[in-house]
Amino acid sequence: MNTPVPPRASRPARLNSLPKLPIFYDLTGKRILVIGGSEGVAWKAELLAASGGIVRIVAVDPSPELSALIASAPDQFDLVQRHWQPDDLDGVSLAVADIEKPDEAERFVEVARSRGVLVNVIDQPAFCDFQFGSIVNRSPVTVAISTDGAAPILAQAIRRRIEAALPLSLGAWAQAAKEFRENLKAIVPAKAGRRRFWEKFVDTAFTAKGDEVQRSSRLERLALETRDEQVTRPEVGEVVIVGAGPGDPELVTLKAMRELQAADVIVYDRLVTPGVLELARREARRIHVGKEGHGASCRQDDINALIVDLALAGHRVVRLKGGDPSIFARTGEEVEACQDAGVPVRIIPGVTTASAAAASLGGSLTHRDHAQRVQFVTAHDRHGDLPEELNLGALVDPLATTVVYMGRRTASKLAARLIDNGLQPDTPVAAVSDASRPTQEQLETTLVDLAHGATLPGSGPLIILIGASVRPARETTPNLHQGSYHTVRARQPVNGIGERLPVLFSSWSLVSVR
Repeated sequence: MNTPVPPRASRPARLNSLPKLPIFYDLTGKRILVIGGSEGVAWKAELLAASGGIVRIVAVDPSPELSALIASAPDQFDLVQRHWQPDDLDGVSLAVADIEKPDEAERFVEVARSRGVLVNVIDQPAFCDFQFGSIVNRSPVTVAISTDGAAPILAQAIRRRIEAALPLSLGAWAQAAKEFRENLKAIVPAKAGRRRFWEKFVDTAFTAKGDEVQRSSRLERLALETRDEQVTRPEVGEVVIVGAGPGDPELVTLKAMRELQAADVIVYDRLVTPGVLELARREARRIHVGKEGHGASCRQDDINALIVDLALAGHRVVRLKGGDPSIFARTGEEVEACQDAGVPVRIIPGVTTASAAAASLGGSLTHRDHAQRVQFVTAHDRHGDLPEELNLGALVDPLATTVVYMGRRTASKLAARLIDNGLQPDTPVAAVSDASRPTQEQLETTLVDLAHGATLPGSGPLIILIGASVRPARETTPNLHQGSYHTVRARQPVNGIGERLPVLFSSWSLVSVR
């Protein structure tokens, strides 16, 4: 019997190393010095002025583009046509220079830094205290992208994709929200209620249109709706049961990501990968409640009580489960516990491991020529053995694909019973460990070899696919997620598990190529 262990809190993983710290610096009213007259200088001078800086340009020979910029906004730029001088840097907060000669650039930087001025010399990273990123402007929403100079074209491509995803009206909605903040505090005093308002606001900002008056009216209606909800259930939070998918963070749904970003507390299982947790709001408290293998585990009753208590304390709780929460995840018990306690509860589906495994094999669970239906079963009862109540009559249907969850310990026993009940010994089988993850390993075999005790791949979560829809063993199987995998079969026969079974293959070895 497993030893019960209490849930334990954890902290977010440490940030990976950053080449530069992204900082948004307020330049309003600050003096900015720009040296040089090139087209590159013109773009940076325009950017600095747009950020509120008072820009002085020192250039012997300003380019036509720079001259046109200055003429278009003479109140924003001060042009001095001469070589730069050290006292030009007096009282300056930021300096940008286009100086080609290394000796002169080094002298400029030394003078600037001696006066406490942050400096950037165009196209000379060694002389830069800061760098300009590629910018998406939906003011007051600003997105900056940097590749630390490694691939500027990549930064531009990322910018174009982000621009396509952010509606032009987003900035106007953000400005309206900024102006509405004080009114919101008066309408919705509770912090939890204001959090709910901002979640609704996000949906509105990405989808709704309207002029300034309509935006203001819409925000007030949202605030009043949120206040009324809080009156109905003023102190109770919410539990959202979220499917984390099979492990690859890119298979997490957009809706699941949004819930992770809104969570106060995340209660998660061991099957949830660090990459998925990295998608969550970093301020959210994290509590691990998953078992480690077949060892000690948190009792389900304790997990039920935990999420209910957290929600009753007013927290927004995300109960994060590997795969899809509606498939062998004891979600029903957690939903009942919440409902019995009067806690609002919702379910966000996820990509189940069966789908990820089939995709990694390049196949289908329901090939029209081989399977009329797909059935999910668990091969693991509460004692870790094969469930006695399995409907073997349904599982031996040759026109069905059977997906076996949690079958690592009982696979050979299940395979033998399926053969005993009439399923053909040469029925194709695929076993996939850590589906969709970089550590994925897989084995393609037949039912009889599974019954013989074929060595199952990996040591992580295992999914077994049985049926004619599963592709027969091949020399090479492409993996659509990570790398490719080779299955090698030994050809020397050995004794079978009984006279009723034909001898097909003996042992298996798996080599994964990443």
